[in-house]
Amino acid sequence: MSEDRPGPECRHWIGSERRHCRSVDGIRPYIQGLRCPLHTPSALAGKPEPPPGPGLPPGDLPLSPLSASAVADTRAIASGKRRSTPAAYRAAQAAVDHRRDLNL
Repeated sequence: MSEDRPGPECRHWIGSERRHCRSVDGIRPYIQGLRCPLHTPSALAGKPEPPPGPGLPPGDLPLSPLSASAVADTRAIASGKRRSTPAAYRAAQAAVDHRRDLNL
């Protein structure tokens, strides 16, 4: 942000003018940073802006394979085959009942 203007501003570098855009109208966050409508990734590529679609709310997204591997991680930590902190090791051992494997 500039010292004389409050609020977010476009951080696109205009190489030919050797300065940042610093527009404050219609700013939206992108991976590259805050951008005005003239400097969005679609605008710079010469493509139309994608229409706002229905999309899925964040809570409705499918589970990632990483979260499914948490169960396997707990067993690996409990068996000692995966390094972890002592607290995580004790918690994993408590979560995985080894007596079931011994048919007791």
